[in-house]
Formats: sequence, C-alpha cells, structure tokens
Amino acid sequence: MKHTPMGYEVVDGKIVINEEEAELIRTMYAVYLLGGSYKAAAKAAGLPLKHSGVKHILQNKKNLGNENYPAIIDKETFDAAEKERLRREVALGRDRNQGKPRPRATYYVGFSVSEVPRKYKDPVQQAEFAYGLVRNEVIR
Repeated sequence: MKHTPMGYEVVDGKIVINEEEAELIRTMYAVYLLGGSYKAAAKAAGLPLKHSGVKHILQNKKNLGNENYPAIIDKETFDAAEKERLRREVALGRDRNQGKPRPRATYYVGFSVSEVPRKYKDPVQQAEFAYGLVRNEVIR
C-alpha cells in the first residue's frame, strides 16, 4: 500500500513529483473543469477510480504544494475546480448544509441516587450495585 499521495514518490528520503502520475492528475483537473464528471475525468486519465476517489484527489491540498510537497497544479486551477464543485452541488440540489449553522442539541438530564448501603465487600460488586441505584430524569 502506498502512503504517499498520488502524484508523489519518495526518492532518497525526499518527496518528489512522480511525473507520470502528476500528468494524470492534471488531466483529471482539465477534464473536470471542461465540464466532465469525476468518472469522466478518471476515464480520460485512464484510471479505474470511482467518483469519491477522484473527488479526494482533486480536493487534496498537497497538490498545491507546501513545505513538504512540491506543487503539481497551481492555486488558480485548484480554486477553479473547488468553485466548480460547489456550483454543481447547488445546481444539483446537493448543498444541504452549505452556509447553514448546524443545530445544537441540548440535553437536559439530571441524576439522583439515594443513600447507598454497603452490601458487598468486593469494591467492584459494590460499585456495580451503586450504579444500579442511579436514576436519571429528563428535565425540561
């Protein structure tokens, strides 16, 4: 199993661009930005990837380069692909939580326990007995 992202390889302890794989990634970006689907982008690159695999590759920020990884694509291409992905989500009605704050759940729970009599010498058994006496209540 390869632990370095597609488009990269380790040579003499350094991460360098694998030009063959990097060209496949560039092809996927180009096809996607020309209106192709994720599957079409993978097919054009000759890769047997599913939708989620291509999406993962196109959203990998390491492709932009950082202190460890050299850049495979430029920021404009990466941003354009992300903008196109968001545009398609909205157009297809798949932008369920975009820009909406998630509702926070509030749980009102109170616990009570009466005086716990000493019933067991074994501390584990006593603890199990004591926990069995705890009652919880939903407080509104």
